[in-house]
Amino acid sequence: MEIFIISLLCLLLAFLLQKNRGKAVQKLPPGPYPLPIVGNIYQLGKHPHKSLTNLCRVYGPIMCLKLGRQTTIVISSPSPARQLLQKQDLAFSTRPLPDAIRACNHFEFSVVWLPVGSPWRSLRKILSSYIFTTNKLDANQHLRINKVQELVKYCDKCSRSGEAVDIGRAAFQTSLNLLSNTIFSKDMADPYHGTDAKELKDVVWKIMLEAGTPNLVDYFPILRFIDPQGIKRRMSGHFGKLLKICDGLVNERLELKRLGNSDNNEDVLEQLLKLLQTNEIDKPHTNHLFVDLFAAGTDTTSSTVEWAMAEVLKKPETVLAKAKAELNQVIGKGKIVEEADISKLKYLSCIIKETARLHPPAPLLLPRQVEEDVELCGYTIPKNSQVLVNAYAIGRDPMLWENPLLFKPERFMKSEVDVYGHDFELIPFGAGRRKCPGLPLAMRMLPIMLGSLINCFEWKTEGGIAPEELDMEDKFGITLAKLHPLRAVATPVVI
Repeated sequence: MEIFIISLLCLLLAFLLQKNRGKAVQKLPPGPYPLPIVGNIYQLGKHPHKSLTNLCRVYGPIMCLKLGRQTTIVISSPSPARQLLQKQDLAFSTRPLPDAIRACNHFEFSVVWLPVGSPWRSLRKILSSYIFTTNKLDANQHLRINKVQELVKYCDKCSRSGEAVDIGRAAFQTSLNLLSNTIFSKDMADPYHGTDAKELKDVVWKIMLEAGTPNLVDYFPILRFIDPQGIKRRMSGHFGKLLKICDGLVNERLELKRLGNSDNNEDVLEQLLKLLQTNEIDKPHTNHLFVDLFAAGTDTTSSTVEWAMAEVLKKPETVLAKAKAELNQVIGKGKIVEEADISKLKYLSCIIKETARLHPPAPLLLPRQVEEDVELCGYTIPKNSQVLVNAYAIGRDPMLWENPLLFKPERFMKSEVDVYGHDFELIPFGAGRRKCPGLPLAMRMLPIMLGSLINCFEWKTEGGIAPEELDMEDKFGITLAKLHPLRAVATPVVI
């Protein structure tokens, strides 16, 4: 009996040693030493994108942190980013579910947060077939020109009254009305007064802010039922407002169709109603898809325009002067930029790329997660780890960019690098199967909005602030916004 017990204990010991040996061969990425319980949470601070950038300079391009109970891997270099987002894209295609996204059960219907599978593929197919195809974008070109004309008229109205233009808000209402016309064939904001636009902009920003705020519940899931920071509770209110608006517009169209008063619209809503009738999509997925589009498709575009204008106004004698000279030569002074002009405006394109490098719309992109242990560049990424790609750090890496903190559009004049997810030193919109589906629309909207603002007006910052003293501080959310909105006084150019 004793021999049997001893033999059993030996087998058990051998099993444990083998198990530990298996764990020992796992090579985790380097990282700062975690404190008990809290891990490295205390090192994130109010600006996680900056804190993680500073840490990666110490620990390298693949870094491991312990955020409470959650293992987080941070990628801060093009080579491992390419490996993750392109070569091993499927292994890293799942997303973790922040507790904030559980509000209103958004994670069950959102194309952004659904795992790669049949529902996700169906929604992505709808986006690629009815909204972001080249044919659809070409067909809606007149809508974009109309909205940019309204933006210019709004700035002209502010000029006549001596009022400064809130660039971010003006760009937001332009993006919002473009999307709402594409989807619902109607404006969702008054292009002259902007009251509704301000309310919707606040709601969208709060969604981005809450979703990007470090949440104790994500680090310690046992706190989920307490919601100690109130993030999920507030998100329920924000999501609820957008869902109510979208549901009301869907019901309005359904009622018009029932009464036989509906116009022969060929907008996105009309296409989705046909899919509803054939059960290819249901109403909850439809409403949450609209929330995704309005949340992601308005704030990212408007914040990029605002950052670009701030950087341009900060260098009036160089960047602004060169942009105006190119616009004057290519399309003529005081004219609105059209999409046919974009390919000829090389310097304007460089300004947009340089803005995306310094101020990526989503500084940490959206998180990924691995469902099994995965090897990446010689390191083991443990099962259920969260993986972040720090586009902010990549865009400011001195090993990749000369004078990385300097806004210098000229660096792209002889470069083939673009933002479409092929060049991993510049991936503001992500890459791989989960890159931003609205990228084709954004790259049409950004040049015509920014170019028209530069070409149609002379600009001075509100209050006579010297260009070199213009505030460039940011505030962190899923998107990167200016801490203090850019307000500038417009004067129409003399033709």
